Amino acid sequence: MRPTPRSGTGPVPVPVPAAVRFRAACPDCRGRFELAAAALRLAIGATRRTTFYTFTCPECGASVRKPAGERIIELLTGGGVRTLRLHTAL
Repeated sequence: MRPTPRSGTGPVPVPVPAAVRFRAACPDCRGRFELAAAALRLAIGATRRTTFYTFTCPECGASVRKPAGERIIELLTGGGVRTLRLHTAL
């Protein structure tokens, strides 16, 4: 049995099924495929322009960066994709 985290001790991990897969497409080779959450990265910035997700195409090896709207952010974070929050310089 796991101990319950105390209030104010940091984020609580949300359990995500290991079989979560996301459909993606490569703009270079036009390949379509499914990726595990571990193959994607989400970066959330201060603007739409700095909010995006990235992955490497398994077919051609190209690095792909696509914009992420609110719905995509919700799906990716809920699916266990690693998230990086970008901050502006002070």
